[in-house]
Amino acid sequence: MKKIIVIEDDKVLREALTALLRENGYEVCQIVRFEKTEQQIAEEKADLVLLDIILPGTNGQEILRNLRRISDVPVIMLTSKTGETDEILAMSYGADDYITKPYNPALLLLKIEALFRRLKPQEKQEELEYRGVFLNPLKSTLRYQDREIVLSKNEISIFHYLLKNRGKIVSRDELMDYLWDCNDFVDDNTLTVNINRLRKKLEEVELTDVIETRRRQGYILV
Repeated sequence: MKKIIVIEDDKVLREALTALLRENGYEVCQIVRFEKTEQQIAEEKADLVLLDIILPGTNGQEILRNLRRISDVPVIMLTSKTGETDEILAMSYGADDYITKPYNPALLLLKIEALFRRLKPQEKQEELEYRGVFLNPLKSTLRYQDREIVLSKNEISIFHYLLKNRGKIVSRDELMDYLWDCNDFVDDNTLTVNINRLRKKLEEVELTDVIETRRRQGYILV
């Protein structure tokens, strides 16, 4: 049974969300005090976190930013704002996905299921080499000389897919299908944010401008 942490200050929404998850076979832990929330998350050893952006005395973005220093647990942000700015900002801090409230229960469950599917253990793979940088899909790392850079699950998946298709243009729809199984349930901005985060990580191992954007076509690893 997968364990999900719910961090939502609205009691009615929190209880409804908890009931929905339990009815669908998930173990649920609620966090209702928001002091040192990231430590509470780490201690629970959950499989997924549903994190509201607006919380009393703090905000989900700050919690997420602190959490990413100590844990790579998957996070889906819950936001009541309809503007794209907050959602993209949340993703840039390391969220795996987000959903806008009031959310469709079926859509939320689909997002959770899709996230868990792509987190399933991969078959054993050896390191892949690209321009002197070694990609380890199982460790989710890039190794260059004496440096090792940790990538998020989305970042490692994107780079691995582009590397497997090196020299070919990969469309945005194809990447979203690969990452989230069904791109009908993914906002286009989610992919853009993850691509930008990956590019910054690649620059840290001296791989600059290796992912090219082909307008109206997609991306290509050169």
